[in-house]
Formats: sequence, C-alpha cells, structure tokens
Amino acid sequence: MGRLGPTEIILILVVIILLFGAKKLPDMARSLGKSARILKSEAKAMKSDDQQSAPADPPQAGTGTGATAQDPAPRTIQAAPGDVTSSRPVTEPSDTTKR
Repeated sequence: MGRLGPTEIILILVVIILLFGAKKLPDMARSLGKSARILKSEAKAMKSDDQQSAPADPPQAGTGTGATAQDPAPRTIQAAPGDVTSSRPVTEPSDTTKR
C-alpha cells in the first residue's frame, strides 16, 4: 500500500460529502472543534488541580497551629474557554458515612 495521491484524496472527499451532505459537514467540524477545546481545557484543569493538591511539604500531625480546615469553594467546569452559558458547578464528593 503506497501513499495517497491527489485523486484518491479527492475521491475520499467526494464520498464523504455524498454520505453526510454538504449542510452537515460544517456542523460536524464545529462540534469536533468544540469537543477538542473541551478536552484541552479539562486536561489543563486536571493538570493544575494535581499541581495544587500536591503540597511540597506535607503538614505534620503533631503541630498545634490551631488552624481549622475550611470548605473549598465549589469548582466550575466550563465547556469551552469563554463559554459561560454551559458552565455548571461541581459538587465534590464527601465522606458522610458514620463509623
């Protein structure tokens, strides 16, 4: 199997246009681009969360600093950068089991 020449590429594009129709192709490309942006922003958010959650110096159990743990602010997942219409708050799971 060799490389694809220009005639094979044109033939493939014609078949794709015939299968999906010229009207649906821009919508499909737009949704594919939006999905790629969502994936990129989620990966970046997960990477920044990992860096923030891994402290350089773990706290000592025996230190009596008197500081109390506060509830963190709820995080918001956005569909795409700058797209605030589809963002939604995310509730963090908490351990509420009785022991």
